[in-house]
Amino acid sequence: MTEHPTSFERPQPGVDPTDPRGALLRSPAPPPAQGVEAPAALPVQARSGDPTPEAAPVVQSSKSTTGRTGNHKDMGMNPAGTGPEHSQPAAAEPDPHRPRPVTEGVPVQPGGADERPSQSGDERRTGQTLPPGRPTPMRRDGDRLRFVGAATRRIARGIDLDEIVMGLCRATVPTFSDAILVYLRDPLPVGDERPTGPLVLRLRRSDRIPQQERDLEDGILPVPVPENPTELDALGTELCEVQPGSALAEVLRGVRPVFTDTPAAHAALPELLGEGCEFAVPGGRRAILAPLRGRRRVIGAALFLRRPDRVPFDPDDLLVAAQLATHSALGIDKAVLYGREAYIADELQRTMLPETLPRPTGVRLASRYLPAAETARVGGDWYDAIPLPGSRVALVVGDVMGHSMTSAAIMGQLRTTAQTLAGLDLPPQEVLHHLDEQAQRLGTDRMATCLYAVYDPVSHRITIANAGHPPPVLLHLGGRAEVLRVPPGAPIGVGGVDFEAVELDAPAGATLLLYTDGLVESRLRDVWTGIEQLREKLAATAQLTGPDHPPPLEALCDEVLDMLGPGDRDDDIALLAARFDGIAPSDVAYWFLEPEDAAPGRARRLARRALSRWDMEDLTDSVELLVSEVVTNAVRYATRPVTLRLLRTDVLRCEVGDDVPQLPRLRQARATDEGGRGLYLVNRLARRWGATRLSTGKVVWFELNRG
Repeated sequence: MTEHPTSFERPQPGVDPTDPRGALLRSPAPPPAQGVEAPAALPVQARSGDPTPEAAPVVQSSKSTTGRTGNHKDMGMNPAGTGPEHSQPAAAEPDPHRPRPVTEGVPVQPGGADERPSQSGDERRTGQTLPPGRPTPMRRDGDRLRFVGAATRRIARGIDLDEIVMGLCRATVPTFSDAILVYLRDPLPVGDERPTGPLVLRLRRSDRIPQQERDLEDGILPVPVPENPTELDALGTELCEVQPGSALAEVLRGVRPVFTDTPAAHAALPELLGEGCEFAVPGGRRAILAPLRGRRRVIGAALFLRRPDRVPFDPDDLLVAAQLATHSALGIDKAVLYGREAYIADELQRTMLPETLPRPTGVRLASRYLPAAETARVGGDWYDAIPLPGSRVALVVGDVMGHSMTSAAIMGQLRTTAQTLAGLDLPPQEVLHHLDEQAQRLGTDRMATCLYAVYDPVSHRITIANAGHPPPVLLHLGGRAEVLRVPPGAPIGVGGVDFEAVELDAPAGATLLLYTDGLVESRLRDVWTGIEQLREKLAATAQLTGPDHPPPLEALCDEVLDMLGPGDRDDDIALLAARFDGIAPSDVAYWFLEPEDAAPGRARRLARRALSRWDMEDLTDSVELLVSEVVTNAVRYATRPVTLRLLRTDVLRCEVGDDVPQLPRLRQARATDEGGRGLYLVNRLARRWGATRLSTGKVVWFELNRG
């Protein structure tokens, strides 16, 4: 009998016996000639090495049994009674609803009424008995399609590179193969970029059936490790370089999966696995080498292996390997592109937000930023702390509509504009007005909310202007949390809106909390409910440290973020906390000087007295020299009284203000010049110095270390 190779699969429960994909069917015998009795049913086709099969039963036609009773002739039996019990009568017409006949024998379905308990489908196919629990090979096209569909869905669920490679490994082991090795290009090219240098493959992941599971499948006793190098665990090297024109390069260029028993693939194994490791690959068609090709180029290779005691791969399995390789390669390309976009988004967000917060005099700061989700790491929320003249500091928090790359770009432009306006020392309401004009220049749909506050540590006052932002919360030293009443205003970008500023007390020890709406608003609660919960959370946290000690800023920020539930975060969150320490009146000395020639001498005397009162006589000489130079420059051009202020904090700070907006420049004086050395001395002796333009003029300041 001629052997016809076929691929069998154990039928699934609930399969219709008349289903042409797996039914127990035989080609109907042709009607015998007149006077010739019907032959018996054909036996099951045998494969080499199989035992002699018994005669297989044939499905009874519905026409042949309906309403038939009586003797054996009526049942289609020959007079001798040697024919099959349920064979069709010779004159029976073929059923029009009978499925199309198959051309090769199909084994009896397991669990059916006519199944022989002595042999299973695997025994009839391979002549070997598989232990219970051993993965059975796929034997039908429908099962292969179902497997490929499930595997590709599992691969497609991955977002990053590790998830996709792990999905490929978990989908194939042990259903399709006993082990898999996945090699990827190192480094992986991104998009259309052309890789430079040689093609290097790095082992990204290998997966195989654990030894203890194989022992359980093989029987109760563990299977000893063979002496010959055929164990799958011995496979794989970390890195291999593909030489141009080599056998591995030719296999990868061919793109299609190949059996490793082919000459080209067999020659490529030593280059991929290392010298000597190719002998560990099971012989015959028990290994498939599948190139992984992305959208532009080959990005790796996958090696599928089956153990010697398992059914080898057949040609249809090459199609399965091709589908797995194609979907995996496209998924890897997608993951690499996503990783690059996530990196760009992270870098954009990091550069848009302040890397570190300043340490202005009289205030301590802490901040937090949380993206909306891991897959949307950029957003339009920002915060900022900008030092201002006179030891003041501007506190800013804003929220651009949306959380996308566009929102982050708009946020960066608005933040830069706010920093520029803060450098001009404009009032908070004027800053918001110019931000509104800038947003309208960016586009008609560029909407944002913003809150701008200026804290003065000398006067212990804070000035706040709001543009549609949630109000700040002030936590007093005694533990009372207060939602500040500030005019809500209209969002930035509306246009034609007048903003209003309010001035409030900022007592020493109090903490001001500025935040975006993502902290207090979600699908589960409205914004005012969230603000009330925030106020209660702050009050409860302050009770833990007592009425005389405010909670630490960093711990306070963490406690505030803990009020978010696992499903509460729908938007990104920016949080800025400011602890007001202030500057005591005893540490401030302030004078007005008339713009006359005697002003520098009077400034030296006043500074000497203040230093003597503060027990800082060791700085007298330096302070007198620098104050004299700065006041002289101010008096030369000023038309109104010049201000002189000394501040004693962790450093000694001196500020001289006048009504001239031009800022001084540091220049190298020539030997013949009579002036131009004042700022040079300030630059050499002072710890820091600077000049800031105000709406009423400018301020020149310098700092000296205390002792």
